[in-house]
Amino acid sequence: MGNTIEQIRKAELGTGGPLVGVQGFGAMGISAAYGQTDDAAARDTLEATVEAGVTLIDTADMYGVGANEEFLAPFVAAHRDEITLATKFGIEYRADDPGYRAIRNDPAYVKKAVEASLRRLDVEVIDLYYMHRRDPGIPLSESVGAMAELVREGKVRHLGLSEVTGAELREAHAVHPIAAVQTEWSLFSRDVERGVVGTAAELGVAFVPYSPLGRGFLTGSFSDASKELSGSDFRQLLPRFTGDNAKANAALLAPLHRIAADHGATTAQIALAWVHQRAEVHGLTVVPIPGTRKRSRLLENARATRITLSADELAVLEPIAGQVEGERYADMSLTSAARESRA
Repeated sequence: MGNTIEQIRKAELGTGGPLVGVQGFGAMGISAAYGQTDDAAARDTLEATVEAGVTLIDTADMYGVGANEEFLAPFVAAHRDEITLATKFGIEYRADDPGYRAIRNDPAYVKKAVEASLRRLDVEVIDLYYMHRRDPGIPLSESVGAMAELVREGKVRHLGLSEVTGAELREAHAVHPIAAVQTEWSLFSRDVERGVVGTAAELGVAFVPYSPLGRGFLTGSFSDASKELSGSDFRQLLPRFTGDNAKANAALLAPLHRIAADHGATTAQIALAWVHQRAEVHGLTVVPIPGTRKRSRLLENARATRITLSADELAVLEPIAGQVEGERYADMSLTSAARESRA
């Protein structure tokens, strides 16, 4: 009994969507983006997701140019009936041309991309299929229409969108029901609250915050992130992790440390608890997908679902996002925030 892991509660992912653990798992970093991976530790971490009731497993075809999906395949095969598998299309990279990148939403590419993901994941159907980034040059009726065709063909069960505005979500939802919207949302990044969050709540669409720990910054583990990241860690390219921005942002975590101490928790757990409480604040289902390569961190993150912050604590944390130095990407042009501001 002493080794029993308490499972997290469940939530419906959108109206009529799958029942998933109220916290999911972002698998990108398990084999890509953050430097070298210990494969054995990574696979043990994946096993811990199921043990903890973390059943929404999120990947994308661009992570490692398909390698992340391939890495997940054995785990998916072993736990197919226990997990909800999500992947994405829309950002095209090529293994033979490292400098190539394109945003593809055209129907022909949608069909090509899903077949490649099905093959790499070694599954017959994807539970939740996201458009990863929006190409405004392709009408949503065409790209979401092509995604809806995948549902009719039995290759995909539910549809999702990533980094879309409120207006884009409404337009897409009119073509085919959207189960979930995925966009960055954390104590450091709250631009989604200007538009798409309210639309999702109105339409009954779940919100899946990626990077709910500010890509690790909210764990409090960086004193000077610009000097502490390895050469292969892509966060070196993010404005919030560089130079004076990194130092200024680290100083913003002081109230987070105090609240964490009061709860006997980590700063990561408090940051995740804040994201979870957005569900009550905005009236929608919220299923954040923090990632980690360590079993201990996975279980620690899961325990955050049982922390409730007081009104006074929430008030102390409220100003942080407005004081963050640097954008979340060096190039914000593909984000919902950029298009929302032009609306």
